[in-house]
Amino acid sequence: DGVVGSEKVKSNNLDAKIPESELEAEEKGTKEEPTRESDGNILDVSSDYPRDKHISIQRHLADLEKLADLREDKKKPCPLCPEEKFKACYSHKLHRHLQNLHWKVSVEFKGYRMCICHLPCHPVKPNLVGDQTLSKMGAHYHCIICSATITRRTDMIGHINRHVNKGETESRFITVRAPTNEVIKESATDVQVLPNHSTPQKTDSYFNPKMKLNRQLIFCALAVLAEERKPIECLDAFGATGIMGLQWAKHLRSSVKVTINDCNENSVKIIKENCHLNKMKVKLNMKEGDSDGTVGDGEENTDTIEVTKMDANVIMHLRSFDFIHLDPFGTSVNYLDSAFRNVRNLGIVSLTSTDISSLYAKAQHVALRHYGCNIVRTEYYKELAARIVIAAVTRAAARCNKGIEVLLAVALEHFVLVVVRVLRGPSTADNSAKKIRYLIHCQWCEERIFQKEGNMVEENPYQQLPCDCHGSMPGRTAVVLGPLWSGSLFNTGFLRRMLLEAVQYGLDEAQPLLKTLVCEAECTTLKHFSTHGPGDENKQEECGVYIKTSDTSAESYVVPGKRKGEEVIRGAAKRQRAEHSAEHPAFYYNVHRHSIRGMNMPKLNKFLNYLSEAGYRVSRTHFDPMGVRTNAPLAQFKTVLMKYSTPTYMVGQAEGPVHLPGAVQVGEEVPAAADTKEEDAEFPEDDKSRVIDAVSSQPYPTDCAAD
Repeated sequence: DGVVGSEKVKSNNLDAKIPESELEAEEKGTKEEPTRESDGNILDVSSDYPRDKHISIQRHLADLEKLADLREDKKKPCPLCPEEKFKACYSHKLHRHLQNLHWKVSVEFKGYRMCICHLPCHPVKPNLVGDQTLSKMGAHYHCIICSATITRRTDMIGHINRHVNKGETESRFITVRAPTNEVIKESATDVQVLPNHSTPQKTDSYFNPKMKLNRQLIFCALAVLAEERKPIECLDAFGATGIMGLQWAKHLRSSVKVTINDCNENSVKIIKENCHLNKMKVKLNMKEGDSDGTVGDGEENTDTIEVTKMDANVIMHLRSFDFIHLDPFGTSVNYLDSAFRNVRNLGIVSLTSTDISSLYAKAQHVALRHYGCNIVRTEYYKELAARIVIAAVTRAAARCNKGIEVLLAVALEHFVLVVVRVLRGPSTADNSAKKIRYLIHCQWCEERIFQKEGNMVEENPYQQLPCDCHGSMPGRTAVVLGPLWSGSLFNTGFLRRMLLEAVQYGLDEAQPLLKTLVCEAECTTLKHFSTHGPGDENKQEECGVYIKTSDTSAESYVVPGKRKGEEVIRGAAKRQRAEHSAEHPAFYYNVHRHSIRGMNMPKLNKFLNYLSEAGYRVSRTHFDPMGVRTNAPLAQFKTVLMKYSTPTYMVGQAEGPVHLPGAVQVGEEVPAAADTKEEDAEFPEDDKSRVIDAVSSQPYPTDCAAD
């Protein structure tokens, strides 16, 4: 670990200890002021505890040379460089290396030299090679005062000067111990994580506790697929700590054959240790055809996990899988072609995209570069991000003559998760590609509509928008976004089965979200939610793979044979065309965005009831807590919202249709003139005119939403 204890130094006759005169002077100073110890590993020089220091801090060049092997007949390694950086050599070459590389660039402080160190003490930001992180260890200095690691010499000099300005001049030596791996438990699975596991730039095995919900959703999707056919081969292409693959193997057991892959050697080592920690058999496959089987300590388990060290594109090109999950650091577009190349028919591909800066329209040029899509920031930007990713997935699948059916699309604060089922055949690929269309978005009122199918150029594309902002506003009022996925984002039958799996395995965090997704897929409110599903059996079909009956909630049948499977798929496609009108409406409206100034909105649940009573389909959405998914036009949406809003200065009036202040109602007496003057004093002229305009019989103009 690059540490030399004081006893070891003394045994090697090294002159690396502080003179007694300095120790006596420091002991006198510390008697007046108590020793401050900011860390348990940082020891003051004046203490009688055995003092250790890093080997890069020495007084003389000869002390560095003596740290190497003193036998003259053998080559000597450099004590401050790893073997892969500087191989062992003879004494004359080692002397030049230590003098030129380490000693000349050292930083001096009170007779000590802090030499540059190349040992694995200070991780640096990883390089992106093929969008996969390959971290390395960088050169650095060890501070003699606070034991910090500094990369540059000028920064180290400034660091020492800051200590001197603060009066911190006491030399403190730190014992560099091997970092202890923390053990984290999630869903009855134990995993070891490296230090700085929550910072991807500082660790080889990244572990994010905030992605627990993401892992639970993927597990539920895999559990549903495992009910269809057993066993299934599943791949975690970016294992990191291996937490996801371990959860698959530990809970689903013989139903799955798990393969965990990572291109980083340290990550593969951590994955192997985590398999042993969970008493799993490990089958190592570092290269194709070279395998090694090892068994974890403790009680043996019949489950076996295959651990591979390859590039993600390579392993997906070489082997076929039923379930593939992609979770790279950033975008997933570089791995989509490989994922759809060998995925089996009716298999599932799930991908997690964490490049939310580009997907959420904060870096629009990056979205254009990665996804080939033009976007702007809108009120429905999260659903826009999900449709961008699905469009990229659809194009990648179509290039391999495969179509997709979207089972699940979730966009939350930290990630965008998309789960699709793969359907082989050029006809299904064509049908999926036809659902990629452009979107016309009005920048004034936020109204939106997908462009009509066809290649003919329209004379006035503004006519497709339901609003009349182009006629009442100057200039160009709309933009064209896309290309985007225009089809459905959810499959109700699949989501209901995922909810059953979440209840069965006790995944509490995923259950509320899955209930919201089922309601959103059916475009119903939560009070109408039922775990048994609607009576219509056709709505429970997923391209003919599953058929749900009314008496069993999770029954399914496996499509035996390719020819029969194709017939079932064709039959399901016909039923899907008949049910196309029952799909959930595209996009949603934010209630706060379209609220009326000076008016109190009704409660969100009551507003949903008002829209439902008006004859529209309505539901809440997981994309936005204040969003409403409905098939009502924006003009009708605003009309209902205005009708049941109350002025902010009318105290005591219940929610309901707005009435004019001071207006004569049926059965009421005409107020006196004095009362009318008092009401005129309460309501300023501007506010009164705004209320009168709001409650007029004419519908609310759509072009006023820009206020």
